[in-house]
Amino acid sequence: MTAASPATPVYNWAAIDADPRFQKLHSKKVGFLAGLMIFSIIYYFLLPVGAAYFPGIFRIKVWGPINVGLLFALSEFVVAWAIAFHYSRRANREFDEMARELIRDAEKIGR
Repeated sequence: MTAASPATPVYNWAAIDADPRFQKLHSKKVGFLAGLMIFSIIYYFLLPVGAAYFPGIFRIKVWGPINVGLLFALSEFVVAWAIAFHYSRRANREFDEMARELIRDAEKIGR
């Protein structure tokens, strides 16, 4: 094991974890991601549940061989991309700034 060079910063990870700014960042991210996850799971399971309990709706022809069930299945890809886009916008706007502030002060936290 080598000793840390003078240029290598030493972080007090327990102090960073206990910092109120980190706790706020963590709780905001967990709350936001939990909401996205719940929405994703519900939307995902609407397809098999809808196909099992409401097959008549899913068989409605929209255009040629394309029916509501197929469009709903394809919409899951669009929804997944929309969720990823929504998260990235929120992270860039809010979470990343909070993290940058913690990174700037990381060496000072816990001293």
